[in-house]
Amino acid sequence: MIDHVSIAVRDLDRAARFYQAVLGAIGYEKLVVRPRTIGFGKAYPEFWLNLRATMAPVEADGGTHVALRVRTIELVDAFHAAALAAGSTSDGAPGLRPQHGEGYYAAFIRDPDGNPRPAGGAGDPLPQGERTLVVLARISSQYQLIKQRRAAT
Repeated sequence: MIDHVSIAVRDLDRAARFYQAVLGAIGYEKLVVRPRTIGFGKAYPEFWLNLRATMAPVEADGGTHVALRVRTIELVDAFHAAALAAGSTSDGAPGLRPQHGEGYYAAFIRDPDGNPRPAGGAGDPLPQGERTLVVLARISSQYQLIKQRRAAT
């Protein structure tokens, strides 16, 4: 079982503002603040930002993909809206992704240290060469209800 995740950021203050808004939408709080690292979580720090001011841009075939699970589709929607309001770029609007399994409802965003989307990558929620953060809800028991609700809107 994974206990926590740490990611490197070029500007700790900027990243902290961004992640406080985005992770706050799904119930995370800033729990630990140190000169070169900040930890977010619910009961303990689960998601860490580590200052790497001289970090090189992510290579075209590199990048990081972090997925956090929440309990409801409303939290997925709130996460995506908070990310866009905080200046993020969407890598996939909230919605069902049956290619990842029944009831897989997710939203994908790019964080402030992400690289530009590769050419021809539009619509691909897992682009290469950039860091993506995804929040998902696995809601198999509600799959048909959600599918119908989304089709009606």
